[in-house]
Amino acid sequence: MFCRIKSMGISGIEAFSVSVEVDTSRGMPSFELVGLPDTAVRESRDRVRSAINNSGFTFPVSRVLINLAPANIRKTGPLYDLPILIGILQATGQVQPPEEPICYIGELSLSGDCVQIGGVLPMAIEAKKQGCKYICVPEQNAAEAAAVEGIQVIPVRSVSQLVNALNGNASLDCQKPLKFSPSAASYPVDFSDVKGQSFAKRAMEIAAAGSHHILLVGPPGSGKSMLAKRLPTILPEMSFDEAIETTKIHSVAGTLPSGQSLIQERPYRAPHHSISAAGLSGGGSIPKPGEISLAHNGVLFLDEFPEFNRAALEALRQPLEDGTITISRAQGRLTYPCSVMLAAAMNPCPCGFFGHPSRKCSCAPQSVSKYLSRISGPMLDRLDLHIEVMPVEFEQLSSSEKSESSAAIRERVNRARKIQLERMEITRAPCNARLSPSAMEKVCSLTEPARKLLQRAFERMGMSARAYDRILKVSRTIADLDNSDVIDSGHVAQAIQYRSLDRKYWER
Repeated sequence: MFCRIKSMGISGIEAFSVSVEVDTSRGMPSFELVGLPDTAVRESRDRVRSAINNSGFTFPVSRVLINLAPANIRKTGPLYDLPILIGILQATGQVQPPEEPICYIGELSLSGDCVQIGGVLPMAIEAKKQGCKYICVPEQNAAEAAAVEGIQVIPVRSVSQLVNALNGNASLDCQKPLKFSPSAASYPVDFSDVKGQSFAKRAMEIAAAGSHHILLVGPPGSGKSMLAKRLPTILPEMSFDEAIETTKIHSVAGTLPSGQSLIQERPYRAPHHSISAAGLSGGGSIPKPGEISLAHNGVLFLDEFPEFNRAALEALRQPLEDGTITISRAQGRLTYPCSVMLAAAMNPCPCGFFGHPSRKCSCAPQSVSKYLSRISGPMLDRLDLHIEVMPVEFEQLSSSEKSESSAAIRERVNRARKIQLERMEITRAPCNARLSPSAMEKVCSLTEPARKLLQRAFERMGMSARAYDRILKVSRTIADLDNSDVIDSGHVAQAIQYRSLDRKYWER
């Protein structure tokens, strides 16, 4: 007999419809699987056979042919176990076809239990687009799929539980959707923990308000990592669309915790400096999102910046500009979003004490230059704010007075972001860091003193066109924090101040 089961496939972070066609016919017993399956899909034959037998059902003693259509798109992963099993049972009359078509996705253990898989959210979104009213997913993925409105999610614990429900011997309960509430996000760290460093904290506030990239340079123990870890606590709350987009990436990558619906906190990724270029930007024989994509709509923190592989850092240059990264392989091209705030931290020299007010640097001038040259000029040019983080004085460290909290800083950041969102009809950009050249002409109005100051700085500092744009964008953010429609000389002066550190360390 023949039957057709609805399922889904995944390519990058987008899903596509798959029809699992099952044909059982007389002949020598065999189990064949066609339709461009990868190794994990081909291995489903053994998992499905064992799951059927161990769940109390009968595997047909006949020729079984499974086709995954369309046959010209490669199918990857173990997510076709469940639709293949249901198709076989339905073709052999062991399970009744449902009145309404159901989309099935899920991996099976040999005992017949359903196992968590990745990529459920984009597949549930696509199933809804295809007109499906019901989708069966592993129980651990049910909360994730239930984030999609307009489709009923059936959690599957085991094959026997699902078949009993389809045959009318048990009730078919659907997952209740969880309410999206980004305000419920809580962080174990707070800016009130940071003693002193008012200059650096102001820079972090500006970076958060405009989603600008930031570089922290300073000796060991000055608080660079401490500041960076608290950056997500002052970023605006995630919107529902941002949460969906972020969760899709983590779902495909398999990093979404079991039972979680949507990611409601902005991601914070801090990979070790030994990471490969593929690990940072994405790729592999079966392409997966890299750290820059996993940090989408959040913060990518690169500590010990010069210690990262040069090729890995250079691979980030274009994604930092475009907000997307494209991975090309012989099998096709995949594009992942990667709109991140890059926060980088580094010592000024190998020993860490070059420029320290009280400790002497033990490095030779050549080793300092060699160390700093690991950061290329084009990469440095893409970092909007360059901040020197100096050691904190004893009086500040021992003070019992609490610093300003993250909540207070976030309030100002939210006000600035609200202004930027109100300009979105003109700029088409959600934040100042993403302003296009044409949008900058419309919203970055300079007073005459501000224009003259920027001109002098441009000529004396030998800025590139990109550095000019970055200073203008940061100035616009500072003006937004001051609730000013125009950019004044004070805003430009502050932006230039945050851009001049490369002249101290790199022009030697």
